[in-house]
Amino acid sequence: MGGRLPLSPGSSGEIKVKQVGGSFKARCRYRRTDGTYTDIRRLARTKELAKQAVRDAIKNIVAQSAGARLTSQDYFRTAAEMWLAQFKADAENGIYSFSSLDTYTDAYRNHVAKSLDNLRLFEIKAPVINALCQNKLKANSLSLAKHVKAVINGVMVFAIQEGAIETNPVREIAQLTERRAKTKRKKPRAMDASQLLAFFGKLDADEEAGEKDLPDLVRFVAATGERAGEALGAHWKDFDAEAKKLRMSGNLIQARGRGTVRNSGKSESADRDIPLADWCVEMLLERRAKLGKVDPESPIFTNTKGGYLNFQNLTNRVWLPFRKRAGYEWVTFHTLRKTFATLLDGAGMTAREIADLLGHSNPWTTYNTYMGRGLESRRSAEVLDSVVRLDADPKTGH
Repeated sequence: MGGRLPLSPGSSGEIKVKQVGGSFKARCRYRRTDGTYTDIRRLARTKELAKQAVRDAIKNIVAQSAGARLTSQDYFRTAAEMWLAQFKADAENGIYSFSSLDTYTDAYRNHVAKSLDNLRLFEIKAPVINALCQNKLKANSLSLAKHVKAVINGVMVFAIQEGAIETNPVREIAQLTERRAKTKRKKPRAMDASQLLAFFGKLDADEEAGEKDLPDLVRFVAATGERAGEALGAHWKDFDAEAKKLRMSGNLIQARGRGTVRNSGKSESADRDIPLADWCVEMLLERRAKLGKVDPESPIFTNTKGGYLNFQNLTNRVWLPFRKRAGYEWVTFHTLRKTFATLLDGAGMTAREIADLLGHSNPWTTYNTYMGRGLESRRSAEVLDSVVRLDADPKTGH
């Protein structure tokens, strides 16, 4: 017969107990993470207390292991702060966005910390996580519940990478479905071609909107389908008049303590070329001509000092007031993006073509893997030209 099988590093053998006089002695062998062994012995008045004393001794050894930044005995809050610190460093290196950092920090401090901070990592089990996420879902929204889940998942994955735990209990929780959410997402609305033209007309007739440079910006968003932050982050160098296209190379976010920051796109698919309708090209050429010589690195749409527009200020001081005056309270920049997609879908463009233009990742992984993506097409520009004709005035659409 062979010898005794070696213990795995960081594991212990069976705890054996024998009576010694009026007490009980428990002992077991423990193998440290460096491969060395130690013999742990504890004496107590009962058999169970002796075993527990050995277990506690093992926990202390684990906690004091050389080089271990995190162990299963550490509290969730310790792992969470370490994870957030790493996330912040990654954001500063351009791996993640500062807006994501702010979102996860808020979700942790406002919705996770109170429930999990005083639990040790080995005590964070699927039922605990599931109860928290489902409670947030029922009391709030699917979006918040997903943020809570994402934070816990990030912390637990970090703990696994640190060697503190072996499995991620987040994987075992119930699915988060909007049907159970207290606050349901409103179904996004879109405008048809006639509504879009009427909206343009309202813009052009509004003196205050014109003074605040809103008509050009709204047309730009409608013609590109860009997110608001992408449109505000567009530079003149991104506009290719000859090729009639715009390169989406960055988007603006509001980061806590940093103000307006220009990031790269939300995902790899966000970095894309967008063909432009002729009326949009003409609008941008007229705009550039009025400015005279422009810095290629400067934004197409600027504040009064030539810098980036603050989206919150734009929304609260210009965009919302105009929509109320015009009777279009329901129209948002996302509505324009939805309108862009709806018009293209109605013209027969495929979901894949539209996803490429919007910078969406295709939800079907197999389809993504086996089908080519990013093929440039003029069809989107041609569809939009059918909405605002080539011979129409680029400002009024009439």
